[in-house]
Amino acid sequence: MTTKRESPWWWIPTLYFAEGLPYFIVNNISVLMFKDMGMSNGDLALYTSLLYLPWVIKPLWSPFVDIIRTKRWWIMAMQTLLALAFAFTALSLPHRVDVAAGVPVSAFALTLVLFYIGALASATHDIAADGYYMIALDSHRQSVFVGIRSTFYRIASVFGQGVLVMIAGLLEKRGDIPMAWTITLLICAALMAAVTIWHSFFLPKAEQSTVREGGAVGIFKELKESILSFFKKKKVWFALAFMLLYRLPEAFAVKMLVPFLRDGAAAGGLGLKTETIGFVYGTVGVVALTLGGILGGLYAGKRGLKKAMLPMALSLALPCAVYLYMALAHSSNLWVISACVALDQFGYGFGFTAYMLYMIYFSEGRYKTSHYALCTAFMALSMMLPGMVAGYLQEALGYAGFFVMVMVCCLATVGVAFAADVEPEFGKK
Repeated sequence: MTTKRESPWWWIPTLYFAEGLPYFIVNNISVLMFKDMGMSNGDLALYTSLLYLPWVIKPLWSPFVDIIRTKRWWIMAMQTLLALAFAFTALSLPHRVDVAAGVPVSAFALTLVLFYIGALASATHDIAADGYYMIALDSHRQSVFVGIRSTFYRIASVFGQGVLVMIAGLLEKRGDIPMAWTITLLICAALMAAVTIWHSFFLPKAEQSTVREGGAVGIFKELKESILSFFKKKKVWFALAFMLLYRLPEAFAVKMLVPFLRDGAAAGGLGLKTETIGFVYGTVGVVALTLGGILGGLYAGKRGLKKAMLPMALSLALPCAVYLYMALAHSSNLWVISACVALDQFGYGFGFTAYMLYMIYFSEGRYKTSHYALCTAFMALSMMLPGMVAGYLQEALGYAGFFVMVMVCCLATVGVAFAADVEPEFGKK
């Protein structure tokens, strides 16, 4: 019998808040921090895109989380490591720098190493938390709490990209940008430490340490079989093209959106303050993204993936035009900027549903779980590769030229959506 203290309400909200917060700090907030600290667009896009790598290769080590200690142990260990990583990252930031003159990437070498450690810990925490959720709850309660876990993951997104960024922006008004981000990262470290302490009391011991039959050798054999069977699936090369190209415009644009909002008019940007970006992109944008995702799920459930695919692809691709409009119009009206960001993020959330459903569809079969994990690896890769060169392309083309290129990439999204072969009734209620 579950005691009151072991009730899922005591740990699911905090567990999925703790899963989301490090992801957004590592992959999103880092972009604005390095921008504010004087790193060039080319360098910040390259090095922050490489932070996706642990999520790309996550399927290769996720089986070992199953056979080494318990999921609870991994959760506690990774949350502790994340708290330490954020604390040391805060203390590693260079303070004697001329932000306005630009800062070479070498000044951030230690900071980047610590961010990569945080990325590895965050990806491992994802594996353990999702596995623990399935072990600690029966199938009925898994269904009951799936919405709760998603909600608190989104709350972490709003808190990380919205509240924390606004705090950093308000602290920047004191005139010391490095110190503002040091304090902000120390707040992140304190939050992760508090969550770790909370979970030490309220995260149930739902499993025993076990060693899977066959040990590491068995794991390697099973992993090899699942990977080989993945690449033997029917139309696998089209599936890979779909996973790598469907989000191509967004993959290029996303790394340059914050720099575009932050850069002044002389550089072709909109010149927003850090705290304003936290509100526009981290709050309004995230809420619109969430609403788009909810409505996308309802739409796909009504029409089925096959019929929903092309409208969703257009929804994901075409709203990118708002950034080209803003780059040409240089609007300073906060309502206009917020509306443009909301439209893009709503369209992305709506269109991304088709991407997720296609991965589920392609993963069907004997190795469903392993194949879906491989699909998520290609999903991360689809964001990492374009992001690595996005900054250098923007520097060469300017913001207006860069967003023209993004619009051209929309052809890839529409092309793979049009060519996708899906069973007519898949996803339809």
